[in-house]
Amino acid sequence: MINRILLRIKVVQVLYAFYHSDNCDKAIAENELRHSLQKAYDLYFYLLALMVELTRFAEQKIDAARNKYLPTDKEKNPQMRFVENLFVKQLSENEQLNEYLKKRKLSWVNYQDALKRMYQEITESDFFADYMSVDEHSYDADKNLWKKIFKMEMSDGSPLLATLEDENAYWLSDVDIIGSFVFKTIKMFKQENASAQELLPMYKDPADLAFALKLFHTTIDCYEEFGKMIDEHVKNWEIDRIAFMDTLIMKTAIAELLSFPTIPTNVTLNEYIEIAKMFSTPRSSLFINGVLDQIAAYLKADNQLEKLVDFTRDTK
Repeated sequence: MINRILLRIKVVQVLYAFYHSDNCDKAIAENELRHSLQKAYDLYFYLLALMVELTRFAEQKIDAARNKYLPTDKEKNPQMRFVENLFVKQLSENEQLNEYLKKRKLSWVNYQDALKRMYQEITESDFFADYMSVDEHSYDADKNLWKKIFKMEMSDGSPLLATLEDENAYWLSDVDIIGSFVFKTIKMFKQENASAQELLPMYKDPADLAFALKLFHTTIDCYEEFGKMIDEHVKNWEIDRIAFMDTLIMKTAIAELLSFPTIPTNVTLNEYIEIAKMFSTPRSSLFINGVLDQIAAYLKADNQLEKLVDFTRDTK
């Protein structure tokens, strides 16, 4: 599930912290990389659990209204479609989800206020009103409701994003990618699989963790060498005048170019341009694009860049 895009981001984030730390211990930094990847996988389960917890919150709210002194007719006979959502019922019984949440001690118990705000936002939406107006249950309709809820909660300023930022420093940068895997999971659920429905594994390919570790270590081991290479290809700039994040992104990109012959050059360069757009200054991506193009051309001409597969780079 954790793909190469997220692995590259994690390596850059941990390297940034490593070079800004007073204690530059590579073993500690590697452990932090492993921890960060584990926390990204935690986020996947945390978001799955959110669907169960919001449903439970709604059910408790209904029960409280029923049991209050002099409930109204509407409170005595509430519309139960949301809390009886067939998809969430199946998810709540999922063996893999419950085992993981217990093992990793993941819970929304300390975020009741956030659940309240999310639930209010959901119930005030037009798509929720449309969903609740239909009496007949449908498994597909129940899944589609949660796709719409997550799409809304992934927007800027949502209670969900504010909560994730409080819970873990890295999760805000992870949520778009991990959220896409939550959508994929909702889509792949089949009612007939019941509680045995499989969830996504931490890594699609066992080699992915090795990729991240090699990228991390190569960047550190060749840090000065890659710095000189960048300095030689930057026109009218001294390397110490370039934003640190920009040089770090370029050094990590060079490490990947030289260390992974099966990854096409254009794939590597395009991925680090996207990372620059996410984490550096607005103009950094254009600058990094130009410098990495020159370095890739130099390495290829010098027979240092031996790719098993390669494609012409589109720089438009």
